[in-house]
Amino acid sequence: MEDLLGYLHVVVLPQVIDALIIGVALALVALGLTLIFGLLDVINLAHGDLYMLGGYAAFMLVGWGAGYWSALVLVPILVGAVGWALEELGIRPLLPRADRAIVTLLLTFGVSLVLRDIAQVVWGTETHAVAPAFTGIVSFAEVFVPTYRLFVFGIALIAIFATWWLVYRTRLGAVLRATAVDPSMVASFGIPIRWVYGLTFIYGCGLAGLAGVLLSPIYAVFPTMGHDFLVMAFAVVIVGGMGSIIGAVVAALLLAQVQGLASLWIPPVWAETLVYGVMLLVLVARPGGLFNRLGEA
Repeated sequence: MEDLLGYLHVVVLPQVIDALIIGVALALVALGLTLIFGLLDVINLAHGDLYMLGGYAAFMLVGWGAGYWSALVLVPILVGAVGWALEELGIRPLLPRADRAIVTLLLTFGVSLVLRDIAQVVWGTETHAVAPAFTGIVSFAEVFVPTYRLFVFGIALIAIFATWWLVYRTRLGAVLRATAVDPSMVASFGIPIRWVYGLTFIYGCGLAGLAGVLLSPIYAVFPTMGHDFLVMAFAVVIVGGMGSIIGAVVAALLLAQVQGLASLWIPPVWAETLVYGVMLLVLVARPGGLFNRLGEA
């Protein structure tokens, strides 16, 4: 019994804590995806590359001497501006089309390829390190956790709560949820739908940029860094429910724990496969995901 308790404390508990931190950061990326889909019915395949741009922007700003804290504030704004340009110039003209789901999917896939190629041309294919804001180790019941990872956990939690509060506790959030259900009704009240769409897209992309800043000191920065995170974020959105904020958070924590704990006993590639197995099981048992989409009861 003592051996089992020791194993749980020394091996399993650190993995649970690490997966909890990564799960919250993953939820941050998935939140942007689910907000955009919940309101615009647009699956943004470029979302992972916006996360990648956030990492590179942090790398550049820190390298230029602006400091990590400046990057933490400026990068979400810069990535949000890129998202605004994508929505304004590419996605918005396609929204009136009956086949907008397909054409916007193809558009964002093309944008993803372009952003990845630009990153390779500008910064090369090598991996770049970003210095964290601070270093150190914190001990919890003899489990040692890097201080920076706790910082990531805290900032991500604040951003998640702020998003929930914005959507469900403000008048702007009420407009967002009403638009997700019946945009023509909202427009009949004189509310400019185009600005609702634009602000949502900017905010969702800004969350991806924030995740890029937070995770770049942990995973480093390279042109394809957004691909794996995008795949996991889509799994989160599907399991949680397309368009559900609460679902995105719950699913991110669940899938991160599944992958983290499974990797203790099986190879990491099989642990990742297990995550997609969980996704398939949820789709079979509950095709709409664990929770309802944005704006629905």
